[in-house]
Amino acid sequence: METYDALLAAIAPTSGETRTILDPATGQPVGQAPVHTVEDLEAAIAAAATAQPGWAVLGHDARSAALLRAADAVERSAEELARLLSREQGKPLNGPNARFEVGACAAWLRVAAATVLEAETVVDDGETRAELHYRPIGVVGAIGPWNWPMMITVWQLAPALRMGNAVVIKPSEYTPLSVLALAHVLNQELPEGLLSVVSGGRDVGEALASHPGIGKIMFTGSTATGKAIIKSSADTVKRLTLELGGNDAGIVLPDADPKAIAEGLFWGAFINTGQTCAALKRLYVHDAIYDAVCEALTSVAAAMPMGNGLDENNVLGPLQNRQQFDIVSRLVEAARDSGARILLGGNPDQDQPGHFYPATIVADIDNSNPLVAEEQFGPALPIIRYSTVDEAVAMANALDVGLGASVWSADPAEARKVAARIEAGTVWINKHGAVDPRVPFGGAKQSGYGLEFGVEGLKALGVPQVING
Repeated sequence: METYDALLAAIAPTSGETRTILDPATGQPVGQAPVHTVEDLEAAIAAAATAQPGWAVLGHDARSAALLRAADAVERSAEELARLLSREQGKPLNGPNARFEVGACAAWLRVAAATVLEAETVVDDGETRAELHYRPIGVVGAIGPWNWPMMITVWQLAPALRMGNAVVIKPSEYTPLSVLALAHVLNQELPEGLLSVVSGGRDVGEALASHPGIGKIMFTGSTATGKAIIKSSADTVKRLTLELGGNDAGIVLPDADPKAIAEGLFWGAFINTGQTCAALKRLYVHDAIYDAVCEALTSVAAAMPMGNGLDENNVLGPLQNRQQFDIVSRLVEAARDSGARILLGGNPDQDQPGHFYPATIVADIDNSNPLVAEEQFGPALPIIRYSTVDEAVAMANALDVGLGASVWSADPAEARKVAARIEAGTVWINKHGAVDPRVPFGGAKQSGYGLEFGVEGLKALGVPQVING
């Protein structure tokens, strides 16, 4: 275990261009991040290609054991990692935030290590025997986001390493320190060169996506960037797993108990201050209980403390960057201008340091309003009224994205019937965004393609090979 200062010192650049990373809650410096170049990327890929064959030949058991040791290393440095994450990303230490994220890193490493992927006998009829195996791809490129920088990086690297690949990570320019620190801790238990972080700009991301030495790209982020990666990767016919933009819908059926579901709705929408791809971003509520749901949800949201993430009392933090603050502000103002009813929030304190936007709930809003139709990615939830389930399903399916969705009801069987009609990669019942390392996760429509987690996630990080005979 290292102290916080020792952890920062271990990842501090010793040469080359650097960039000061600022705390989104205070505007104060957190540390210096390297600005790596395409030449640095080339060196990282070369080192990964050298380390990968020896890692692959170890076999699943030895690789799993190394991942378990890496999980132990994360847990030894958990508090230091969480503090750095809180300062750089803005999320509070408590609640489903920084300590939760670091804990999830260890949990995903352990599940990836323990998940069994056996060769599958697809035909054995006495004349033909065919087996399906999964071989390592080689070097995998992982491009991560700024909202859950550590956890999503582990989602990418854990199955990739388990399957015998090397990994080169390109973190978001907003949150490079968290990913550099995580890799530093993991590399205490991994062979040299196998896992590296190249903390550069857009030119590095583009070079990674098009590099002939990279066999697969895993990307979590915006749909626009995902489309650019598809184009950049085309000439080398890379395998891709893309988890792209959401704008998840939730449908509350008329038999739901407003007070019983209010806290679940709140965290479904406002986890990480709304900065989550699979967060609840538009809520459809039946006429019969619309006002009661609005009242119960507003009551829960009003009681949630927001502020500096290092304050143990807070569970909501700032938006990570000013660009996202401006997007949320624009969309809430568009709702206000349209005549929608602001039940809570909507008036940020412009004199307060940091990118704090208050938890905001908007009622009586049209389904075509920009706050509904565009992904806000922040702490502003529109609540749309509906009269029939057919109407609610049609509105939920109207957009060109479909990452997650949810249905809320006192009757789980009825909720599942409605869930089956929603065009989304995952539909939760009486919860939202509850990802599980054992359960496959991926998007529909323009929310991306490919599956992560569980056995399917391991398969996605291998090359299928059939041995016939």
